[in-house]
Amino acid sequence: MANPYQETLPHIHDVIIIGAGPCGLAVAARLREKAPGAIFTDEEHRRHRFLHRYGRSMPLKQVRNGRITCCSRQTTSDPQDLDIIAFDATHEDWCGRWNTLFKCYNIEHLRSPMFWHVSPADRDALLGYAYAQSRENELLEIHHCVGKEVSKHMRKRSRTQRCSAHSACNARVEINERDRIDYFNPSQALFSDHCRSVADRYHLCNGTVQKESVQDISFDVIKGISVNDEPLFTVVTDQGPRYARAVVLAVGPANQPSIPRDAFKDFPTSASLPQACHSTQIETFPDPIVQTKIASGQNTNVLVIGGGLTSAQLSDLAVRKGVTKVWHLMRSPISIKTFDVELSWMSKYRNLEQAYFYSADTDEERLQMVKAARGGGSIPPRYHKKLKEHISRGRLELRTETKLVDAKFNMAESGWEVQTEPPISHMPCFDWIYFATGIETDVASLPYLQTMREAHPIKEMGGLPCLTEQLMWKDDVPLFVTGKLASLRLGAAGPNLGGARTGAERIALAIQEHFDERKREGKISEDIALGGGGGGGDENDWERQQVLEWLEEKNGNDGTIPWAHKGLAVTKA
Repeated sequence: MANPYQETLPHIHDVIIIGAGPCGLAVAARLREKAPGAIFTDEEHRRHRFLHRYGRSMPLKQVRNGRITCCSRQTTSDPQDLDIIAFDATHEDWCGRWNTLFKCYNIEHLRSPMFWHVSPADRDALLGYAYAQSRENELLEIHHCVGKEVSKHMRKRSRTQRCSAHSACNARVEINERDRIDYFNPSQALFSDHCRSVADRYHLCNGTVQKESVQDISFDVIKGISVNDEPLFTVVTDQGPRYARAVVLAVGPANQPSIPRDAFKDFPTSASLPQACHSTQIETFPDPIVQTKIASGQNTNVLVIGGGLTSAQLSDLAVRKGVTKVWHLMRSPISIKTFDVELSWMSKYRNLEQAYFYSADTDEERLQMVKAARGGGSIPPRYHKKLKEHISRGRLELRTETKLVDAKFNMAESGWEVQTEPPISHMPCFDWIYFATGIETDVASLPYLQTMREAHPIKEMGGLPCLTEQLMWKDDVPLFVTGKLASLRLGAAGPNLGGARTGAERIALAIQEHFDERKREGKISEDIALGGGGGGGDENDWERQQVLEWLEEKNGNDGTIPWAHKGLAVTKA
């Protein structure tokens, strides 16, 4: 007979992920992956997949000792997957807000290279997906990236003297020519479809993402719910409390948009600005007020403030949508960079600056390295070329090292009259102002983390939490953080897609270790299994033993399986 008391107990999730963007999807997928690409080589992947599909249905013979493992018709079920749920304040599917903003900005291609994606199975998963779907025509080559260290003179000499090998050896090669295929920008449609395929592969659709806004997070023993005094997380959303053994914070910059309000002296700080908004708050571009004037043939003027890629995208889109003239203000000199950070931080193998970052002694040193690497906003050469074309046609006015110092709303003209420093004469009345000024990250101002900061205080530096190397809040508090908030551990590329995949790998290994420790203490059920090496189950144990024996045959019979390419070693039990 069922126990009525147990039926009334609230459900306890294994992992709650707050944020359903690329970082959240990367973590969820990595938690479900049994053979992640960061641990297994391609050859080991093939062996693992073969054993998983056919291992129990045919005899396997070990080459070294001739031992034959008999086939068995008896099958055992795979270990239970982790109970994962994700909360997103705006959408009920993965990358919903990401896709909405990209569609609003009319962005056709990402800025990132092909090896930055959310799949944990393979470093080249996005590239493989593009070719498997016959969509390689949607890849846009990143110029002046591979081979940029070879000068024009050296390339000319190599053509005339047929000595390309000699020329190459005189240059400091940053990217091997064999890796050229990685340095393409995927289309937004291709990347979005790949994210959807990753969610489907790991069974992360159909209710995994819930549209709920998180209001508070706490971690403590809950009377009447905790078993064996196991501390649990209480995540309070606008739909009520939820409970979990581990929580992952994947909320991106997390804070509210940053608008320079000093220039708007006539408006209180808490008041909204008419005919002005931040780039993350755009619903329709351009705004219907501007669209109405365009449709009626009137002159329209739009002001864009910001020095990064988003500001360039908005200026370009405004011109293409029919705005008569766009004024673009930057408070610093224009910065032209292919990526947010240099290749020495983010390249596939030769990421020297990342190595320096990991060897830094203090968080203060790491913070300064991140600030120096990212700098302010930057514009890729492709968009800089578009801006110059609009300037040459008189549709765009670009002013660098210029600040907005005063703005007054003219009710009669229904527009903004602005003043700048240095002054610009004959500026028109603007129909709309767009702020592409980024989002300032400050963990201390996040409302849903106030309880955690009071009950489990940690050091903070430059608005970022000083996490453990496993991206945990504390060693005994399994609140994991990824994305921009984890920049002190992930490096300058932490806020980007590359940091999403790196953070997911660390978090998955740490959650596995945390759950294994709780199992040994008897605080959670033995049925909980983690993809990527955790959990029990006869089938997984048998497959793991077969892979170890196969690797032993390849590498010798000393009991150690070296993975030199990963810096790891696994000892056979």
